[in-house]
Amino acid sequence: MTPPRRRLAADSRLALLLRSPVALLSALVLIFLLLVAIIGAPLLQDLANTQNLRLRFFRPFSLERGWAYVLGADALGRPMLAQLIVGARTSFLVAGATVALAATIGTTLGMVSGYIGGVVDAALMRISDIIVTVPSLLLALSVLFVLEPSILNLILVLAVARLPIYLRVSRAQTLEIRERVFVEASRALGKGTSSILWRDIRPLVVPTVMTVAMLEIASVMLAAAGLSFLGVGLQRPDVDWGTIVSEGREYLTRAWWATVFPGLAILVTALAANLLSNWMRASGDPLQAAAMGVTASREEAARP
Repeated sequence: MTPPRRRLAADSRLALLLRSPVALLSALVLIFLLLVAIIGAPLLQDLANTQNLRLRFFRPFSLERGWAYVLGADALGRPMLAQLIVGARTSFLVAGATVALAATIGTTLGMVSGYIGGVVDAALMRISDIIVTVPSLLLALSVLFVLEPSILNLILVLAVARLPIYLRVSRAQTLEIRERVFVEASRALGKGTSSILWRDIRPLVVPTVMTVAMLEIASVMLAAAGLSFLGVGLQRPDVDWGTIVSEGREYLTRAWWATVFPGLAILVTALAANLLSNWMRASGDPLQAAAMGVTASREEAARP
């Protein structure tokens, strides 16, 4: 696809996004949370870990102690708002790095497997089957129990568990694309395997992988939160939303806000990512994208 055509396609999808209120709101929510995590977390790192037992279980929705305590405080008097912002950075970092690593390696292996076939394809698929056979949560629990819980180890474990998803998606698309006329023409012109994979197949595989990756961000974030909740995920001073939920569950009847607010943060982020990924999948399908455009045009025409 030439650069002008790519620009036209991008403008078309942006127009569809602006006409889809749910998808647009989801994108704005994710952008807002990401900006808060990037900008606010470095500024509030010290405040989030500052203990003040005099403010133990300070109730939310009060500005008596300043804006930092508007969402209350936990069992050690640490402000919940600051912890949520710092936890957002860690949650997005783990989810983004995991998805990026798994998508890059899995997509590359999937394209190689689907295009070359034979022994290479069989070997990669058997490795994928082995990883899928072991439940991802059990795999992560086992590895993190042996290794020291850290952000790097958590990213590596979750990325390995997600590799088969991208490998199978990219392999399935490559098996179909390699039979197309333009790929046959590239082979006839003497292009090498790497050139065909990079120039001809990759541009058609990446959009689907990006849609899957958007959906996986929510899944990875929930998986990381679950591991932290079980006590084998991140440990202080590294903190994510799952860690905050885990620490606050012991005081649920006494200080509900210590668990509810980080739980709501996970829920809102996962819901926004899922809704946006559904829109990306629909807008990437020419038939559904055309239907979305026609519906939006009719709604605009019906407005007074």
